[in-house]
Amino acid sequence: MKIYLTAIIKAKVEHQTEVLEVLQNMVKETQKEEACELYSLHQGIDDKNQFIFYEIWKNEEGLALHNQQPYIQAFGALIDEKLQEKPQLYTTHILSI
Repeated sequence: MKIYLTAIIKAKVEHQTEVLEVLQNMVKETQKEEACELYSLHQGIDDKNQFIFYEIWKNEEGLALHNQQPYIQAFGALIDEKLQEKPQLYTTHILSI
């Protein structure tokens, strides 16, 4: 069953550029993954420090494998120091098409 994931990330003002670079690398690398159907990065209009990922994964196994990738681990290393708070993750299944 497909997994739909929305992640909300809030960078600290002084680290916005660095966080954005890491996120853009995640997009580049993640889009190569077999289980990735969609991986799009958005930036807030009113709050440039807010980033939102919208993701679609073929299955839970593919998402689990994604979370083990070195570029995702590199992002994890930024969380405590460079983000305002831990990312908010919403994992869902679609109910209607």
